[in-house]
Amino acid sequence: MAKIQGAAAPPPAGRGRSIAAGEPEAAPPESRDFTPTRTVSPSDPPPEGEGGARAAATYRYALTIEYDGAPFVGWQRQENGVSVQQRLEEAVAALEAGARRVVHGAGRTDAGVHALGQVGHVDLTREWREDRLRDALNAHLRPDPIAVLATRRVAATFEARFSAIRRHYRYVIDNRRAPLTLQLGRAWHVKRPLDADAMHAAAQALVGRHDFTTFRSTECQANSPLRTLERLDVRRAGDIIEIITCARSFLHNQVRSMAGSLEHIGSGKWSADDLRAALEAKDRTRCGQVAPPHGLYLVAVDY
Repeated sequence: MAKIQGAAAPPPAGRGRSIAAGEPEAAPPESRDFTPTRTVSPSDPPPEGEGGARAAATYRYALTIEYDGAPFVGWQRQENGVSVQQRLEEAVAALEAGARRVVHGAGRTDAGVHALGQVGHVDLTREWREDRLRDALNAHLRPDPIAVLATRRVAATFEARFSAIRRHYRYVIDNRRAPLTLQLGRAWHVKRPLDADAMHAAAQALVGRHDFTTFRSTECQANSPLRTLERLDVRRAGDIIEIITCARSFLHNQVRSMAGSLEHIGSGKWSADDLRAALEAKDRTRCGQVAPPHGLYLVAVDY
């Protein structure tokens, strides 16, 4: 499926494709992950070893989701507030006679982080026409700032999180003296002038496979700090500076930690050597700063 137009540059060469919004859906690739299938057919014989009990038919759908992260405690269900996952599952339950169906996400965005192309998957007991499922979910999501942009029947083997081969993020800085209005809550407001060219040049030291302990939250639950960063670009258009990055996966707070440290480069507080030394230190205390969540966007996910 096509990537969001204008949201990010084309991904590095490879077979991955994005499930994202903005273009008509293309025909599914020749891959078992995208072959429409149903887990169990009502006409199938009962599974062996279950005393003749018949399993319910389920149909798996991938959802492309956009949301404003400001009102939510993040993607994942939590006890301290309403999450994006919770609201989606409530919308699904309204279509499933009240039964809870887990909506699995490709990325567990933090509180305040936005998404243009989050991907989730859910199993339903009813087969839906894709456009009608999209519209039905959106009807139950109102008035929350969450929109299901597209739905797609996928194979029972498809996993929004584990089938992903690349995730694309964008971090937005509004670099001007005047207060923010339209960008308020949707960009990091940095008043002091930033040198985007210097930021981009220094950022290339982070591209490749590294131990990103310095840029990893102390609460990160990943087994290893090793990650392969495929791209880290910084570009300016007027007052807006965008930090564009992609990788198969990221550590908790990694993108925001890199963005905050690159701001130090742009302001002149750090040199490129300082950034490289921070990476090589493998020490969380050497991170420049963690950029605020409201400038971060999950743009697209490749499969």
